[in-house]
Amino acid sequence: MASIRKKKVENHTYYYLEHSFREGGRVLKKEKIIGKILPPNIEELKKEYIAEFMAEIYKEKWLDKFDKIKSEFLRQEKITPISAREKEIETFAIRFTYDTNRIEGSKLTLRDTADLLGKGITPGKRSISDVKEAQAHKNAFYEMLNYRKDLSLNTILFFHKKLFESTKADIAGIIRVHQVAIAGSKFIPPFPAEVYPLLMEFFKWYDRNKDKIHPVQLAALVHLKLVTVHPFADGNGRISRLMMNFVLHKNDFPMLNISYEKRAGYYSALERSQTKKQEDIFLQWFFKRYLKECRMK
Repeated sequence: MASIRKKKVENHTYYYLEHSFREGGRVLKKEKIIGKILPPNIEELKKEYIAEFMAEIYKEKWLDKFDKIKSEFLRQEKITPISAREKEIETFAIRFTYDTNRIEGSKLTLRDTADLLGKGITPGKRSISDVKEAQAHKNAFYEMLNYRKDLSLNTILFFHKKLFESTKADIAGIIRVHQVAIAGSKFIPPFPAEVYPLLMEFFKWYDRNKDKIHPVQLAALVHLKLVTVHPFADGNGRISRLMMNFVLHKNDFPMLNISYEKRAGYYSALERSQTKKQEDIFLQWFFKRYLKECRMK
């Protein structure tokens, strides 16, 4: 958080905003002069200052690298045969479906998922619900790739219904009206009466910022903000990760799969960001993950 400091310069007192930010083993500090008098909107100024400060750091350390990744990604797309590109997308869809559902409790293995979605072979001795939800997720993913409308309330309701209409029809595409909890997390989701207003606030934020914020940062914040609102009785992580990739794909950036095997860091970054109400915690984790995954491709 930004703090207020006073400095005396030639017998005059000036107020400054100071913000500290830990990067690795270093603590970075930056300050901005306010003036001789504290304005009444100082809390708003603090938020604006932190946003400006973090934007500078993000651009310097991450965002320019992401733009280079995009350029290389688009170059590779142009020279890759259509059939090979279709195979790459299918491979990603299978892995993404496996990981995003496994994070939420599916018992299907990666081989089960590949056989089911790639070859049409239904795995034996597996939950029919897990099987149907894997099929539904792959279908929703492919529909997302060609979805022409922008992110909105109707968008998330549409895709949530696609994900769960064959297994949990009573909650599919329906905003929750009861309290929920997240097993193993200290974060308490908003109360039911708060959900719809928070969703409206989220979409207003998105509309204001979709052309201002870098697409990779926008995708990370869409995920974080949406899963924090927790609008559904189940499937909040899945819809948030799907919409994350919707934003990346819409802006011609490589999509990201968050792997089940490395879920501990993901859980930790989400929970700390939510409980401390500091978006940069999750953003830093997301940026590192995105850079590492996309450089490996």
